[in-house]
Amino acid sequence: MSERAPILQPPTPELLQQLADIVGPAHALTDPDTQQPYLREWRDRYVGRAAMVLRPGTTEEVSRILALADAARVGIVPQTGNTGLVGGQIPSTDGRQIVLNLCRLDRVRSVDVATSSMTVEAGVTLAAARDAAEAAGRLFPLSLPSEGTCCIGGNLATNAGGVGVLAYGSARQLTLGLEAVLADGRVWHGLKSLRKDNTGYDLRDLLIGSEGTLGVITAATLKLVPRPREIATGFAALPSLEAVQALFDLVTTMAGPALTAFEFLSQRALGFVTAHVVNARAPFAAEHPWSVLFDISAHTTEGRARELMENILSAATEKGIIADAAIAQSVSQAENLWRLREGASEAQRFEGGSIKHDIAVPVGAIAAFIPRADALVESLCPGARPVAFGHFGDGNVHYNVSQPVGMERDRFLGQWETISARVHDLVAEFDGSISAEHGIGQMKRDGLRDVKGAVEIDLMHRIKAALDPNGILNPGKLL
Repeated sequence: MSERAPILQPPTPELLQQLADIVGPAHALTDPDTQQPYLREWRDRYVGRAAMVLRPGTTEEVSRILALADAARVGIVPQTGNTGLVGGQIPSTDGRQIVLNLCRLDRVRSVDVATSSMTVEAGVTLAAARDAAEAAGRLFPLSLPSEGTCCIGGNLATNAGGVGVLAYGSARQLTLGLEAVLADGRVWHGLKSLRKDNTGYDLRDLLIGSEGTLGVITAATLKLVPRPREIATGFAALPSLEAVQALFDLVTTMAGPALTAFEFLSQRALGFVTAHVVNARAPFAAEHPWSVLFDISAHTTEGRARELMENILSAATEKGIIADAAIAQSVSQAENLWRLREGASEAQRFEGGSIKHDIAVPVGAIAAFIPRADALVESLCPGARPVAFGHFGDGNVHYNVSQPVGMERDRFLGQWETISARVHDLVAEFDGSISAEHGIGQMKRDGLRDVKGAVEIDLMHRIKAALDPNGILNPGKLL
């Protein structure tokens, strides 16, 4: 079918007034200075303009806004916490689009212990959702470094992953039902707490990960799990990526489902964190090529997780897999160890420009992929500093590249497209993905065709045309 995008129109003054009347003048922002927080992502890689920023307070207001915009053929850019890393939440630079920020939809509607579920609105922050679950004696296991500012709507729109995917799955696996507004303003009331519902096409899974291009998620029923009785956190130093793989194999064999996180960092990533993140200290005096941070959780006997952790590290030492190891002795020590991993993205800002890659390769191929990627980057930009870290247990590598020492930032970032294209080519050789958890947005839209087959691309366009025939939802993103 044709992939030509529908032609959108600029909003008229009359339409802008109608939209402002829906949300009230305090929540219809037209002043450029007041709009700024909604028009730029935190790294300033994407900065747009908007005819208006709307902040609806109810699903009904979202419905009325979309109905008007669809009839007028005006582009709408859904947004919640504005923490996305691929520009999916930022409008274009022509000033013709309208930003629809959902942060006022911030109610926890219900927490149901009997069904181990809770229903929250799209503007609820991830931290607030986790707190609500904890208050009910449950755990919502999605966990991201940005949880204080990112929101459930954005988490679902991008199918967020994080450190708990290994045990609990991504946002899609943690969602039982949705409420969403379609492009024409109709509301799909799909909030259910059922674990089984085999009644045709799964619209929930279709909307999750669609980056606001098929509908606007306004609320979700999320899956809760029992809180672990105990979590043991271990940190290990390793001589090679092959050793990281060997430790992962050993831990999965010995711990099974008790393994709830397995993260890895290169020495350069760890060094950046300890140099630039407040209160971040490496647990070992000596430097080691690679480090692993992992959690063992227990739901039964107190002390079981720690005993299992000790047995794992003892076995790994006997096999010569690890060079050194430490076990957190308290909650605060565990938090300090996790700060080393969670600060990896933040710390790179202090080292100049950083070219980011959120990729995935089969777990067994990580040890082969990273050295080849390092050599590739060096050939393209001598002196560039690869910074590899991420979720080893599910194959998600944040393969970032910091600028060479002494190189001008803009000159380095000018090589982004060239370096990323070659890294993504290498990812394809390993049958990997160019976006493991951040989405496609603007950044990777043009590269999607290179990694998706013609049939997939055609089907995606057909789905988009069916649900958003006028192309008003997040135009220019994903497809």
